[in-house]
Amino acid sequence: MDRKNHTQFFKKLDKEPENEVRKVIMQVYEALAEKGYNPMYQIVGYILSGDPTYITSHKNARTLIGKIERDELLEEMVRDYIDRHCL
Repeated sequence: MDRKNHTQFFKKLDKEPENEVRKVIMQVYEALAEKGYNPMYQIVGYILSGDPTYITSHKNARTLIGKIERDELLEEMVRDYIDRHCL
């Protein structure tokens, strides 16, 4: 069956509660800022490429973010945006 014309659905696995994902994003953001990086650029680079070197090892940020799937990070960011701007 050709799946090009069908919508794909992603089911979230309950590995990490939403608040844990949010906490990790905040901790990574703070660690990047403390080291003088632009956290937005670094986090986006990591999500798009999967390359962990976008994230500093300062304050264990690279290990923290590596425990969460990139799609979960993106999902939480989109959820937060929608909650703030669309609802």
